[in-house]
Amino acid sequence: MGLVHCIVNPASRDFLCAKIWPKLLTKIIASGYKVETYMTERVGHGGHLAYEIRQRWESSQQGGESEGKPPLVVAVGGDGVVHEIASALRGSDIVLGQLPYGSGNDYCIAHNIPRFDLDKAIEILKNGTDRRCGAWRLEGVPCPKEGDYPAPESNVWDGEPTGDGNVVRWSFLEADCGITSDIGRAKLRRAKWIKGAKKYTYLGVTTIPLWKRRKVEVTIDDGKPEIRDFTLISVTAAETFGGGYKINPGMNPVKENGLLIFAPRLSRIAMLSLMGPIKKGKHIGKWGITQTPASRLNLRCVSPNGEPSDSSTKITSYLNIDGEPVLQLPAKLEWQLDQITVRGANQVDWQ
Repeated sequence: MGLVHCIVNPASRDFLCAKIWPKLLTKIIASGYKVETYMTERVGHGGHLAYEIRQRWESSQQGGESEGKPPLVVAVGGDGVVHEIASALRGSDIVLGQLPYGSGNDYCIAHNIPRFDLDKAIEILKNGTDRRCGAWRLEGVPCPKEGDYPAPESNVWDGEPTGDGNVVRWSFLEADCGITSDIGRAKLRRAKWIKGAKKYTYLGVTTIPLWKRRKVEVTIDDGKPEIRDFTLISVTAAETFGGGYKINPGMNPVKENGLLIFAPRLSRIAMLSLMGPIKKGKHIGKWGITQTPASRLNLRCVSPNGEPSDSSTKITSYLNIDGEPVLQLPAKLEWQLDQITVRGANQVDWQ
Protein backbone atom coordinates (compact mmCIF):
# COMPACT_ATOMS: atom_id res chain seq x y z
CA MET A 1 0.00 0.00 0.00
CA GLY A 2 2.98 2.34 0.39
CA LEU A 3 3.73 5.02 2.95
CA VAL A 4 1.15 6.95 4.94
CA HIS A 5 1.94 10.01 7.06
CA CYS A 6 -0.07 10.03 10.31
CA ILE A 7 -0.24 13.28 12.25
CA VAL A 8 -1.56 12.46 15.71
CA ASN A 9 -3.00 14.85 18.26
CA PRO A 10 -2.29 13.02 21.53
CA ALA A 11 -4.53 15.45 23.45
CA SER A 12 -7.67 14.50 21.48
CA ARG A 13 -10.57 13.08 23.47
CA ASP A 14 -9.05 14.22 26.74
CA PHE A 15 -5.65 12.61 25.95
CA LEU A 16 -7.11 9.18 25.25
CA CYS A 17 -5.79 9.43 21.69
CA ALA A 18 -2.22 9.13 22.98
CA LYS A 19 -3.11 5.91 24.76
CA ILE A 20 -4.87 4.28 21.83
CA TRP A 21 -2.30 5.26 19.18
CA PRO A 22 0.07 2.23 19.62
CA LYS A 23 -2.84 -0.15 19.08
CA LEU A 24 -4.13 1.88 16.15
CA LEU A 25 -0.65 2.01 14.61
CA THR A 26 -0.49 -1.79 14.71
CA LYS A 27 -3.82 -1.99 12.87
CA ILE A 28 -2.67 0.43 10.14
CA ILE A 29 0.55 -1.52 9.59
CA ALA A 30 -1.41 -4.79 9.48
CA SER A 31 -3.56 -3.28 6.72
CA GLY A 32 -0.47 -3.05 4.51
CA TYR A 33 0.77 0.51 5.04
CA LYS A 34 4.17 1.71 6.11
CA VAL A 35 3.59 4.48 8.66
CA GLU A 36 5.50 7.61 9.50
CA THR A 37 4.19 9.10 12.74
CA TYR A 38 4.20 12.75 13.79
CA MET A 39 2.95 13.89 17.21
CA THR A 40 1.58 17.41 17.67
CA GLU A 41 2.96 19.31 20.64
CA ARG A 42 0.94 22.55 20.70
CA VAL A 43 -1.91 24.46 19.08
CA GLY A 44 -1.18 24.88 15.37
CA HIS A 45 1.63 22.30 15.25
CA GLY A 46 -0.35 19.98 12.98
CA GLY A 47 -0.30 22.62 10.26
CA HIS A 48 3.46 23.01 10.45
CA LEU A 49 4.01 19.24 10.29
CA ALA A 50 1.67 18.88 7.29
CA TYR A 51 3.31 21.79 5.50
CA GLU A 52 6.75 20.19 5.92
CA ILE A 53 5.40 17.02 4.28
CA ARG A 54 3.92 19.15 1.50
CA GLN A 55 7.20 20.98 0.89
CA ARG A 56 9.13 17.72 0.66
CA TRP A 57 6.63 16.32 -1.84
CA GLU A 58 6.54 19.44 -4.00
CA SER A 59 10.34 19.69 -3.98
CA SER A 60 10.63 16.08 -5.13
CA GLN A 61 8.17 16.79 -7.94
CA GLN A 62 10.05 19.85 -9.12
CA GLY A 63 13.34 17.99 -9.01
CA GLY A 64 11.94 15.02 -10.91
CA GLU A 65 12.73 12.72 -8.01
CA SER A 66 9.21 11.32 -7.63
CA GLU A 67 6.72 10.08 -10.20
CA GLY A 68 4.37 8.38 -7.77
CA LYS A 69 0.94 9.34 -6.54
CA PRO A 70 0.56 12.27 -4.13
CA PRO A 71 1.10 11.22 -0.51
CA LEU A 72 -1.67 10.39 1.92
CA VAL A 73 -1.59 12.47 5.10
CA VAL A 74 -3.91 11.21 7.84
CA ALA A 75 -5.29 13.33 10.66
CA VAL A 76 -5.59 11.19 13.81
CA GLY A 77 -7.74 12.90 16.42
CA GLY A 78 -10.59 15.39 16.24
CA ASP A 79 -11.73 18.22 14.00
CA GLY A 80 -9.09 20.56 15.45
CA VAL A 81 -6.16 18.62 14.02
CA VAL A 82 -8.13 18.03 10.80
CA HIS A 83 -8.47 21.82 10.42
CA GLU A 84 -4.76 22.40 10.95
CA ILE A 85 -3.66 19.72 8.49
CA ALA A 86 -6.29 20.60 5.87
CA SER A 87 -5.22 24.25 6.02
CA ALA A 88 -1.60 23.34 5.27
CA LEU A 89 -2.50 20.91 2.48
CA ARG A 90 -5.08 23.18 0.84
CA GLY A 91 -4.18 24.13 -2.70
CA SER A 92 -2.03 21.02 -3.23
CA ASP A 93 -2.84 17.58 -4.66
CA ILE A 94 -1.90 15.79 -1.42
CA VAL A 95 -4.70 13.60 -0.07
CA LEU A 96 -6.20 14.15 3.40
CA GLY A 97 -7.34 11.05 5.26
CA GLN A 98 -8.98 10.80 8.69
CA LEU A 99 -8.97 8.41 11.62
CA PRO A 100 -11.49 9.88 14.05
CA TYR A 101 -10.67 10.09 17.73
CA GLY A 102 -12.05 13.43 18.85
CA SER A 103 -15.25 14.59 20.49
CA GLY A 104 -17.17 15.70 17.39
CA ASN A 105 -15.45 14.46 14.22
CA ASP A 106 -17.91 16.23 11.93
CA TYR A 107 -15.54 16.19 8.97
CA CYS A 108 -15.79 12.42 9.16
CA ILE A 109 -19.57 12.70 9.17
CA ALA A 110 -19.36 14.82 6.01
CA HIS A 111 -17.33 12.11 4.26
CA ASN A 112 -19.23 9.13 5.72
CA ILE A 113 -16.25 7.87 7.71
CA PRO A 114 -17.47 5.90 10.77
CA ARG A 115 -16.68 7.86 13.93
CA PHE A 116 -16.76 4.87 16.26
CA ASP A 117 -15.35 2.09 14.10
CA LEU A 118 -11.64 2.58 13.48
CA ASP A 119 -11.35 -0.68 11.54
CA LYS A 120 -13.82 0.59 8.95
CA ALA A 121 -12.10 3.98 8.94
CA ILE A 122 -8.81 2.24 8.09
CA GLU A 123 -10.58 0.33 5.32
CA ILE A 124 -11.68 3.66 3.83
CA LEU A 125 -8.05 4.82 3.89
CA LYS A 126 -7.23 1.81 1.70
CA ASN A 127 -10.23 1.70 -0.63
CA GLY A 128 -12.11 4.96 -0.28
CA THR A 129 -12.86 7.65 -2.88
CA ASP A 130 -10.89 10.87 -3.28
CA ARG A 131 -12.92 14.06 -3.81
CA ARG A 132 -11.93 17.66 -4.43
CA CYS A 133 -13.72 19.75 -1.83
CA GLY A 134 -14.34 23.41 -1.15
CA ALA A 135 -13.64 25.60 1.87
CA TRP A 136 -14.42 29.06 3.21
CA ARG A 137 -11.68 31.70 3.06
CA LEU A 138 -11.95 34.07 6.03
CA GLU A 139 -10.03 37.25 6.58
CA GLY A 140 -10.37 39.46 9.61
CA VAL A 141 -8.88 41.04 12.68
CA PRO A 142 -6.92 38.53 14.83
CA CYS A 143 -8.21 37.88 18.33
CA PRO A 144 -5.87 38.76 21.19
CA LYS A 145 -4.11 36.10 23.23
CA GLU A 146 -6.36 34.54 25.85
CA GLY A 147 -4.65 32.70 28.71
CA ASP A 148 -2.37 30.06 27.17
CA TYR A 149 -4.19 30.25 23.82
CA PRO A 150 -2.05 32.26 21.39
CA ALA A 151 -3.17 35.12 19.18
CA PRO A 152 -3.37 33.87 15.57
CA GLU A 153 -0.53 34.74 13.24
CA SER A 154 -0.34 34.63 9.47
CA ASN A 155 0.61 31.27 7.97
CA VAL A 156 2.30 31.04 4.59
CA TRP A 157 -0.10 28.27 3.54
CA ASP A 158 -3.19 30.40 4.21
CA GLY A 159 -2.20 33.15 1.76
CA GLU A 160 -1.72 36.87 2.15
CA PRO A 161 -4.46 39.08 3.64
CA THR A 162 -5.72 42.05 1.66
CA GLY A 163 -6.17 44.29 4.70
CA ASP A 164 -3.45 45.68 6.94
CA GLY A 165 -3.25 43.88 10.27
CA ASN A 166 -5.59 41.09 9.15
CA VAL A 167 -4.95 37.35 9.11
CA VAL A 168 -6.38 34.69 6.80
CA ARG A 169 -7.87 31.38 7.87
CA TRP A 170 -9.76 28.64 6.02
CA SER A 171 -12.80 26.80 7.32
CA PHE A 172 -13.47 23.22 6.25
CA LEU A 173 -16.41 22.71 8.61
CA GLU A 174 -18.10 25.76 10.13
CA ALA A 175 -17.61 29.42 10.92
CA ASP A 176 -19.92 31.38 13.17
CA CYS A 177 -20.30 34.78 14.78
CA GLY A 178 -22.57 35.76 17.66
CA ILE A 179 -23.63 33.97 20.81
CA THR A 180 -21.98 30.68 19.78
CA SER A 181 -18.60 32.31 19.13
CA ASP A 182 -18.79 34.07 22.51
CA ILE A 183 -19.39 30.68 24.13
CA GLY A 184 -16.40 29.33 22.17
CA ARG A 185 -14.24 32.20 23.39
CA ALA A 186 -15.36 31.59 26.97
CA LYS A 187 -13.93 28.06 26.92
CA LEU A 188 -10.43 29.56 26.80
CA ARG A 189 -10.78 31.05 30.27
CA ARG A 190 -13.60 29.19 32.05
CA ALA A 191 -14.76 25.64 32.81
CA LYS A 192 -11.49 24.01 31.85
CA TRP A 193 -12.09 21.35 34.48
CA ILE A 194 -15.31 20.19 32.75
CA LYS A 195 -14.92 17.59 30.02
CA GLY A 196 -16.89 16.83 26.86
CA ALA A 197 -20.34 18.15 25.97
CA LYS A 198 -21.06 19.13 29.59
CA LYS A 199 -18.49 21.93 29.23
CA TYR A 200 -20.47 23.62 26.45
CA THR A 201 -23.76 23.16 28.26
CA TYR A 202 -22.30 24.91 31.29
CA LEU A 203 -20.72 27.67 29.20
CA GLY A 204 -23.97 28.23 27.29
CA VAL A 205 -26.10 28.47 30.41
CA THR A 206 -23.66 30.90 32.05
CA THR A 207 -22.89 33.01 28.96
CA ILE A 208 -26.36 33.56 27.45
CA PRO A 209 -27.88 35.51 30.39
CA LEU A 210 -25.03 38.07 30.26
CA TRP A 211 -24.66 38.27 26.47
CA LYS A 212 -24.67 41.83 25.14
CA ARG A 213 -27.05 42.58 22.29
CA ARG A 214 -25.41 43.88 19.12
CA LYS A 215 -25.87 44.72 15.47
CA VAL A 216 -23.82 43.90 12.38
CA GLU A 217 -23.65 45.27 8.85
CA VAL A 218 -24.06 42.34 6.44
CA THR A 219 -23.32 42.43 2.70
CA ILE A 220 -24.22 39.23 0.82
CA ASP A 221 -22.55 38.63 -2.56
CA ASP A 222 -23.21 41.75 -4.69
CA GLY A 223 -26.15 42.95 -2.62
CA LYS A 224 -26.53 46.15 -0.66
CA PRO A 225 -25.23 46.39 2.92
CA GLU A 226 -27.89 45.89 5.61
CA ILE A 227 -27.63 46.62 9.32
CA ARG A 228 -29.18 43.75 11.26
CA ASP A 229 -29.80 43.02 14.90
CA PHE A 230 -28.46 39.49 15.26
CA THR A 231 -27.83 36.56 17.55
CA LEU A 232 -26.04 34.16 15.20
CA ILE A 233 -24.44 34.08 11.75
CA SER A 234 -23.08 30.76 10.45
CA VAL A 235 -21.64 29.31 7.26
CA THR A 236 -20.51 25.73 6.80
CA ALA A 237 -18.82 23.39 4.33
CA ALA A 238 -21.09 20.50 5.29
CA GLU A 239 -24.39 19.94 7.07
CA THR A 240 -23.23 19.21 10.60
CA PHE A 241 -21.04 20.63 13.32
CA GLY A 242 -20.66 20.08 17.05
CA GLY A 243 -20.85 16.30 16.84
CA GLY A 244 -23.75 15.82 14.43
CA TYR A 245 -25.83 18.98 14.94
CA LYS A 246 -27.43 19.66 11.55
CA ILE A 247 -26.66 23.37 11.46
CA ASN A 248 -26.85 23.90 7.68
CA PRO A 249 -29.19 21.38 6.02
CA GLY A 250 -28.33 20.70 2.40
CA MET A 251 -24.78 22.08 2.46
CA ASN A 252 -21.95 19.86 1.22
CA PRO A 253 -18.23 20.19 0.39
CA VAL A 254 -18.76 20.31 -3.41
CA LYS A 255 -21.78 22.63 -3.54
CA GLU A 256 -21.32 25.47 -6.04
CA ASN A 257 -22.62 28.18 -3.71
CA GLY A 258 -22.47 28.62 0.03
CA LEU A 259 -25.43 28.79 2.40
CA LEU A 260 -25.82 31.37 5.17
CA ILE A 261 -27.69 30.69 8.41
CA PHE A 262 -28.88 33.91 10.04
CA ALA A 263 -30.64 34.18 13.41
CA PRO A 264 -32.07 37.61 14.22
CA ARG A 265 -32.32 38.94 17.73
CA LEU A 266 -33.58 36.04 19.82
CA SER A 267 -34.88 36.03 23.36
CA ARG A 268 -32.62 34.44 25.92
CA ILE A 269 -35.17 31.63 26.32
CA ALA A 270 -34.98 30.98 22.57
CA MET A 271 -31.18 30.91 22.73
CA LEU A 272 -31.27 28.31 25.46
CA SER A 273 -33.85 26.30 23.50
CA LEU A 274 -32.03 26.43 20.17
CA MET A 275 -29.87 23.31 20.44
CA GLY A 276 -32.80 20.89 20.30
CA PRO A 277 -34.09 22.04 16.90
CA ILE A 278 -30.55 22.39 15.51
CA LYS A 279 -29.76 18.80 16.45
CA LYS A 280 -32.43 17.65 13.97
CA GLY A 281 -32.01 20.48 11.46
CA LYS A 282 -35.47 21.83 12.33
CA HIS A 283 -34.42 25.37 13.23
CA ILE A 284 -34.84 26.98 9.78
CA GLY A 285 -37.97 29.16 9.93
CA LYS A 286 -38.16 28.94 13.72
CA TRP A 287 -37.84 32.25 15.60
CA GLY A 288 -37.14 33.98 12.28
CA ILE A 289 -34.00 31.94 11.49
CA THR A 290 -33.26 31.92 7.75
CA GLN A 291 -31.09 29.99 5.30
CA THR A 292 -29.92 32.00 2.28
CA PRO A 293 -27.58 31.26 -0.66
CA ALA A 294 -24.40 33.26 -0.05
CA SER A 295 -20.90 32.74 -1.38
CA ARG A 296 -19.42 36.04 -0.20
CA LEU A 297 -20.03 37.88 3.04
CA ASN A 298 -18.71 41.16 4.34
CA LEU A 299 -19.36 41.65 8.06
CA ARG A 300 -18.72 44.99 9.71
CA CYS A 301 -19.13 46.12 13.29
CA VAL A 302 -21.85 48.61 14.17
CA SER A 303 -21.15 51.19 16.86
CA PRO A 304 -23.65 51.97 19.64
CA ASN A 305 -24.85 55.01 17.66
CA GLY A 306 -25.71 52.78 14.69
CA GLU A 307 -22.73 53.55 12.44
CA PRO A 308 -20.90 50.74 10.56
CA SER A 309 -17.21 50.64 11.36
CA ASP A 310 -14.09 49.15 9.77
CA SER A 311 -12.55 48.72 13.20
CA SER A 312 -13.66 46.85 16.29
CA THR A 313 -16.22 48.55 18.53
CA LYS A 314 -16.73 48.41 22.30
CA ILE A 315 -18.65 45.15 21.91
CA THR A 316 -16.32 42.58 20.35
CA SER A 317 -17.88 40.04 17.99
CA TYR A 318 -15.70 36.96 17.66
CA LEU A 319 -15.55 34.65 14.65
CA ASN A 320 -15.22 30.93 15.35
CA ILE A 321 -13.46 28.93 12.65
CA ASP A 322 -13.87 25.14 12.87
CA GLY A 323 -14.51 25.52 16.60
CA GLU A 324 -11.74 27.94 17.50
CA PRO A 325 -12.40 31.68 18.20
CA VAL A 326 -9.46 33.16 16.29
CA LEU A 327 -10.82 36.21 14.43
CA GLN A 328 -13.08 39.14 15.21
CA LEU A 329 -15.10 41.56 13.13
CA PRO A 330 -14.78 43.23 10.70
CA ALA A 331 -14.25 40.20 8.47
CA LYS A 332 -14.77 38.88 4.94
CA LEU A 333 -15.84 35.34 4.05
CA GLU A 334 -15.79 33.66 0.64
CA TRP A 335 -16.77 30.14 -0.44
CA GLN A 336 -14.20 28.64 -2.83
CA LEU A 337 -14.45 25.31 -4.63
CA ASP A 338 -11.66 22.83 -5.45
CA GLN A 339 -9.42 23.52 -2.46
CA ILE A 340 -8.42 20.13 -1.07
CA THR A 341 -8.53 16.41 -1.87
CA VAL A 342 -10.25 14.36 0.83
CA ARG A 343 -10.47 10.56 0.99
CA GLY A 344 -13.89 9.47 2.18
CA ALA A 345 -16.32 6.60 1.81
CA ASN A 346 -17.19 5.42 -1.68
CA GLN A 347 -20.75 6.58 -1.12
CA VAL A 348 -21.74 9.79 0.66
CA ASP A 349 -25.22 11.19 1.30
CA TRP A 350 -24.67 14.30 -0.83
CA GLN A 351 -23.61 12.55 -4.05
